[in-house]
Amino acid sequence: MRRSKTLAKLRAGRPVRSVALGGLLNPGFVRHAAHQGFDCIWLDLEHRAMEQREVQAILAFFHLFDIDCMVRVPTLEKTRLYRYLEDGASGIMVPHVSTPEKAHMLAQSLKFPPIGDRGLDGAGLDTDFIIQGGPGYTDEANRETFLTVQIETIEAVENVEKIAAVEGVDVLFIGPADLQLRIKHAKNLGWTFEDAIDRVAAAAKKHGKNWGLPVASPELVKHFYDRGARYLNYGGDFGAAIVMLEKHALDFDKVLNEKRILGQSAEPSADI
Repeated sequence: MRRSKTLAKLRAGRPVRSVALGGLLNPGFVRHAAHQGFDCIWLDLEHRAMEQREVQAILAFFHLFDIDCMVRVPTLEKTRLYRYLEDGASGIMVPHVSTPEKAHMLAQSLKFPPIGDRGLDGAGLDTDFIIQGGPGYTDEANRETFLTVQIETIEAVENVEKIAAVEGVDVLFIGPADLQLRIKHAKNLGWTFEDAIDRVAAAAKKHGKNWGLPVASPELVKHFYDRGARYLNYGGDFGAAIVMLEKHALDFDKVLNEKRILGQSAEPSADI
């Protein structure tokens, strides 16, 4: 089966270059991300909608262009979870994993024995549609797919060491927006968001796991890399589209000597 670039980087202690795709059937994005040297695309199905057949269709392009796909899933249903792996995903990200019991349940769903209890089919894209994938398929699947759990609640931070200890969990991924929102509204918490990052980093190091988070600037890439983060998601299609639209709109303003009011069509300048 295909080797995971994400896991190869993590096992070598190197940073994973990840970029986000917001649930769009966009094979061109997959091709260009691979061409630019990204290791993985984070496909968000938690906050974006994509039908199962659409997911199957786009995952074929990940294999064609040799880049990992980490699917952030909209479900906890066991068979649907491991079907994403059968259909060609390299990793699964699950939001709001706040207890070791939930982390264990996910590992059971996504890993074959002796680690977990994933169901065996072995005739999907992950095996090039060869029944049961040949000798050693289940061991390869355990080795070349990964489970990312999101740490984004107060409870998750307080349980992070126990979550990190769960066999089958590969990456702890901080959800900054959710976690900071909950810290903001907590009373008498006694620790900050920065403290939470330190806790996650320490738990990952103690249990031989990796951790990461989304970052918004090259400065933050360096900052968190220096703190031990190895899964770094920098940018995505949604943010890139906003930047591109703003730039091109400003170009139109300049070339056509027009003035814009956001949300309205441009009008000629008074001095034309």
